[in-house]
Amino acid sequence: MSAIFRNDWADVLEDELQKPYYLELRQFLAQEYRTATIYPDMYDIFNALHYTSLESTRVVILGQDPYHGPGQAHGLSFSVKPGVSIPPSLHNIYQELHDDLGCAIPKHGSLIHWAEQGVLLFNAVLTVRRGQAASHQNQGWETFTDRVIEAVNERETPAVFILWGSHAQRKGAAIDRSKHHVITSTHPSPFSAHKGFMGSKPFSHTNQFLESQGMEPIDWCIKD
Repeated sequence: MSAIFRNDWADVLEDELQKPYYLELRQFLAQEYRTATIYPDMYDIFNALHYTSLESTRVVILGQDPYHGPGQAHGLSFSVKPGVSIPPSLHNIYQELHDDLGCAIPKHGSLIHWAEQGVLLFNAVLTVRRGQAASHQNQGWETFTDRVIEAVNERETPAVFILWGSHAQRKGAAIDRSKHHVITSTHPSPFSAHKGFMGSKPFSHTNQFLESQGMEPIDWCIKD
């Protein structure tokens, strides 16, 4: 079972995989993948943890659940595979990135460049039915992902938690703000981006905190 995780997350999450709620979640997912179209591909569910080890995590960007359109979700919050149209929320993230740091807006939506630098792109729920947003909520994922956030929170090394929207902010309510830096705003979706997300400068604020702690800043600019 622990072979699911290819790095130090195995030490933290191995026990979690044996708990009754997770075993029930596995049964639910097995049925769902057999009988419906589920995103992401089952081999991509834990990509955020594969790309970003616990030790290397410097930033956590918390999303809600995966994109539910064909070919979009690949296990990293807000990210889509190259060749897939950039979703509206990610378009707004790119616009804010340009306004904040002057980064050119890339022509693709893959955020792997961030994940490889220690940005944990993590959703509260890690799977979804095609075309049915939030369809896998309240099946156990929330308990599992709380444990992941808790593990980062428990570390002595400080991290930046970027919480966009009320859902992420509730999820991150227990973060120790005396140790970690928490950045909040409205969600980057078209419905709320202009109510506080645009102009919030999360990327430069993140780097300012990391540098204040003697840590390397994130290279946020994504090349085509």
